[in-house]
Parts: sequence; C-alpha cells; structure tokens
Amino acid sequence: MKTYILNNGVIMPSFGLGTFLVEQGESAYEIVKSALKIGYRHIDTAQAYGNEADVGRAIKDSKIPRKDIFVTSKLSRKYFGDEKVIRAALDESLKVLDLDYIDLMLIHWPSHDIEQNRLIWSIFEEYYMAGKFKAIGVSNFQRHHMEDLLKTAKVRPVVNQVECHPLLSQQPLHKYLETIDCQMTSYGPFAKGEIFKGRPYEILLEVAKKYGATIPQVVIAWGLERQIVMIPKSVHEDRLLENFKGQELVLSKEDLEKVNSINRGRRLYTDPDNTPDTW
Repeated sequence: MKTYILNNGVIMPSFGLGTFLVEQGESAYEIVKSALKIGYRHIDTAQAYGNEADVGRAIKDSKIPRKDIFVTSKLSRKYFGDEKVIRAALDESLKVLDLDYIDLMLIHWPSHDIEQNRLIWSIFEEYYMAGKFKAIGVSNFQRHHMEDLLKTAKVRPVVNQVECHPLLSQQPLHKYLETIDCQMTSYGPFAKGEIFKGRPYEILLEVAKKYGATIPQVVIAWGLERQIVMIPKSVHEDRLLENFKGQELVLSKEDLEKVNSINRGRRLYTDPDNTPDTW
C-alpha cells in the first residue's frame, strides 16, 4: 500500500476505510474487521459517528499489530471553548477506542470564532507533545481557517480532511495545502452517488471501460494520482474489496484530465463557513 510521509515524519497510508454513517454496534465492528482482513490498514472514525468503540474492538480482535494500523478520529464539538470539557472529550476517544494513542486526531469542523479554533489547537498540541496523538490536523478547514490557525500554531497541521470528489475537485485548496506541506484527505469521494448520474457518469464509465475497471475504482485512482488520501466508505464486503483494488489502477494523463473535466465546484456536504455553532 502506498504511504505518505506527513510533515512531522509520521507515515500515513494513502488509502483507508471511512466509517461515516456506518451503524454503530456489530455492523461497524464487522465492517472494520472485514476491511482489515482484506488488507486495509487505515481506519477513519470520529466522535460524531458513534462507532469509535466498535472500531477499537475490531482492531483489537484482528490481532494485527497496533503499529501496523493507522487510526484517525475527530473532535466533533467545540463545547464553546470550555477547556475542561474539550479535554474530557479527547480522553473519552482514547478510552472508547481502547488505544494507547491515536495516530491522527482532527478538529472535525472549524469554528466561526477564530479564538476557539486556536484554543482547541493548543490543547491538541498538548496531547501531541504527550504522545497521546502521533499527529494532529484539521477537517473541513477552508484556506482562511488554515491561515488564521497558522498565525498562532506551534505545531503545523499535518492533514486537512475535506469534501473532495470529481464534482468538487478542490484544486485551489489542494495547491495551497501543498505550499504549507499539509496532506489533503478526501471524504465523500463518490459524491453521495452523484458520480453515477448524467454527464459525470458517462465520462467515468467511458474511462472505466477502457481499463476494465469500475467507476469507484476510477475515482479512487484519480484521487491517489493527485496525491490525495482516499477513504471511501462501504458496508458491503464485495465493495470493500472493489474499492481496495482501486489502488492498483493507474490512469493515463489524458484520462485524469477527463475526470478533472467533471469538476463543477459543487459541494454536496455542509459548507464549512455556515456550520451550526454547536458543531
């Protein structure tokens, strides 16, 4: 599996399993166990998903050495800047995952209050320095959020996980993140199924047929070729395997441009500049 070296030297698998909307309990447990059996070594969860405990249990029961599995989670709320509650939430993630450390911890959504982002980041830095988090980053941060955070950050974010798919290629943000050595991760790479409709479907199907591949595999290959971490979600074992094999596909420059042509700047998930204050 291809890996990236983050700006603090931590090695991150370029491909993994997203668990957003994977039902907590036995469903999440079995999906993560199946993914690990197939060969997945990067599992992405979050406090908001409600399945951290199931992810942790599946990792334990897989018997795969802890050092070989990369776990990402996310702080899901700002708690109005209450430091005690924020620390309690971070400790809870470590507890329910039942891990000695989390490989990557992210701020799930930016606050509209710059000072809250800075405060939470300073707490993240404490946990990072203590070795509880091997790396720290952000999610859904626009360029202006990043620039504000960097004014006071002592530790530079290693990752920005954002909505990214053929309908929203995020090229300007991606270029900016490269200039500050911050790795982009794509969530929602299949655009809530919109890649299977209309003109995007026609273009992707044409490319897929050329390689004897599937449309999801083309999208995964497109992202990996752009040096973006891809974490597609599935709750079906056959699709877990299908997505996993997408790593083997290498698209020509011409076909990459065909996929790029689908971009319409179309956001399908929440706008980071208009999130509820409670997030």
